[in-house]
Amino acid sequence: MAGHNKWSKVKRLKGALDAKRGKIFSKLSKEITVATRMGGGDPNFNPRLRSAVLAARAQNMPNDNIDRAIKKGTGEIEGAAYEEIAYEGYAPAGVALIVETATDNKNRTAADLRLIFTKNHGNLASSGSVSYMFHRKGLITIPKSAGTEEQIFDIAIEAGAEDIAADDEYFSITTSLDHLYPVAEALKSAGIPSDSQKLTYLPDTTVQVADEQTAAQVLRLCEALEDNEDVQAVHANFDIPEDVLARLSQS
Repeated sequence: MAGHNKWSKVKRLKGALDAKRGKIFSKLSKEITVATRMGGGDPNFNPRLRSAVLAARAQNMPNDNIDRAIKKGTGEIEGAAYEEIAYEGYAPAGVALIVETATDNKNRTAADLRLIFTKNHGNLASSGSVSYMFHRKGLITIPKSAGTEEQIFDIAIEAGAEDIAADDEYFSITTSLDHLYPVAEALKSAGIPSDSQKLTYLPDTTVQVADEQTAAQVLRLCEALEDNEDVQAVHANFDIPEDVLARLSQS
């Protein structure tokens, strides 16, 4: 999970989430609309929608925005028809990237992403070029203040989780696709709130990027991709040493 964990940590350290709250709301709205269109507008019977709504509320997204996004998904109000497409590519040092998008114009999105890769020393690749290096998994993130590692581990494993890891601030619980929501519900029932619960891509192997200049290029590419309005998430298999990461996060 190195790429996921390191990239998430960089964003927290740089305060990117707060700085781009408007774009976060846009991405969350798209996810809510897509989830609704695929599984219906009732969060009680649509786990993906329930997860999206929880993520939106965690970011203090207004209820009116959430309701409007759901109604776009059900067709009650007019909205764009979003298509989910995952693009693949390479960053400097051979770092593999999967870029999840929700777009109403795939030709525009493909052209925009190709330009972003090119301008940031990477290249957009064909489908299947890097996806074999990743596995689709469920990921639940829990603040360390929510409970002890032993308590969280016992509940998660009993509910079907595959693994649990920890950094300075969070526990990260990995699940199979069909166990994401049961594990999240088991934790919730035990009074342990999650910071996020989502489907993600986790790398099988990682690429060590110890050179500071190269690491900076990798992170700039990831940030530029996430800054695109059609991009929902960026997944990478880089592993940047903590000391390099700390210096870059302050720059």
